[in-house]
Amino acid sequence: MRIAITGGCGRVGRGVVALAVERGHHVVSIDRVPPSELPIGVDFVALDVTDYNSLRNAIDGCEGLIHLAAITAPDTQPDHVVHNQNVAGSYNALRAAVETGIGHICQASSINAIGAAFSRRPRFDYFPLDERHPTYAEDPYSLSKWIAEQQADAIARRFEAVTIGSLRFHWVTEERPHLADYPQINQEALARNLWSFTRLEAAARACLAVLEADYRGHEVFFITAPITVSDEPSRSLSRRWYPQTEIHGDFGANCSFYDNSKAERLLGWRHDLFA
Repeated sequence: MRIAITGGCGRVGRGVVALAVERGHHVVSIDRVPPSELPIGVDFVALDVTDYNSLRNAIDGCEGLIHLAAITAPDTQPDHVVHNQNVAGSYNALRAAVETGIGHICQASSINAIGAAFSRRPRFDYFPLDERHPTYAEDPYSLSKWIAEQQADAIARRFEAVTIGSLRFHWVTEERPHLADYPQINQEALARNLWSFTRLEAAARACLAVLEADYRGHEVFFITAPITVSDEPSRSLSRRWYPQTEIHGDFGANCSFYDNSKAERLLGWRHDLFA
């Protein structure tokens, strides 16, 4: 398959490019800055995804699109830049894909699409969280990710044969983070992030799984590890930090605050299991 990957030089992008090449796909990597070297089987195109015509031309002839290009936090640029660039980039990627005949589209969303790490006071109605949970997003980054998902809904309504997956990643790392290696992260910040993470290899597999999925329309998926970064039981963390939030099901040991069962059901995807 010929796959276009925006943000191909970013942390997640590099992992997706590498896995796609390993699986025998030909990749068109799209980013604003060229990489220091290109693997065999990868073409590079330098552009900004807010430039619609250039993006459309770059992905023409591809069979799948993985859209990862984005500003990844609200405090790195002015609010309007974070919001506007992410929203425009998502719409351009979605619309250019269907215009060029691409039938399978994956886009990176975030657990913050429901409002979480960057909210003043995160609000969660129940644990573990699933894709039916409403959004309480308030910052420009989280709002942009929520709008990107709504844009995907609209594209799927208008182009009924398309398959779109929005993947809600969080803290993508090579391995499970050891908190001793992150002394700058305080307990309140960990609580806002619900102690969650995603391994890079698992995130890359999820992206490619969307391109092979057999459902039609747009679906949103939480893509996180099955355990937290904390050794404290999740039920204990919940009682201490979110005493008003309902707990559904067993919620035992240090299980994730996110329910990934939808991704397993529709994508055949599972994160690693940990000892």
